[in-house]
Amino acid sequence: MRATVLTAAVAILMATASSAQVTHQKDIEAKPAPADNFTGTVTLKALAKPQPPGQASIGLVTFAPGARSHWHTHPAGQTFIVTDGCGWTQKQGGAVRRVCKGDVVTVAPGVKHWHGATATTQMAHLAVTETVGGRNVDWLEAVSGADYRAAARTAK
Repeated sequence: MRATVLTAAVAILMATASSAQVTHQKDIEAKPAPADNFTGTVTLKALAKPQPPGQASIGLVTFAPGARSHWHTHPAGQTFIVTDGCGWTQKQGGAVRRVCKGDVVTVAPGVKHWHGATATTQMAHLAVTETVGGRNVDWLEAVSGADYRAAARTAK
């Protein structure tokens, strides 16, 4: 019985391994982020799209100094991992937080927030976002210049 279970497990692993897909970084096009949802120079690389039955996508988002997202929410929340530089993030009504390479930010479902580079440094992050009901983000208003400048004075 144990040998049969082991044989079945190996067969499943082999089938899974043979269906793995490798995409090389050089083959993924960096596209400008939509100006309707971002302020400043931001590029997006769609690294992984949801593969049913999964619902997660992963994107590499790069913000030039001073660039940022608009306020937005995610129906299933979002996790982002800063891969380069430093930036700021803020949830509505909360303090502006400084985030740097290696930091992990988890945003709960439905929480209004923004994130982007500091005024003087670029930032890149991997965004892991789940899709619910066909959508993974709800975009809202731009972060005002005054609010962004205030982030420089109040970031923790």
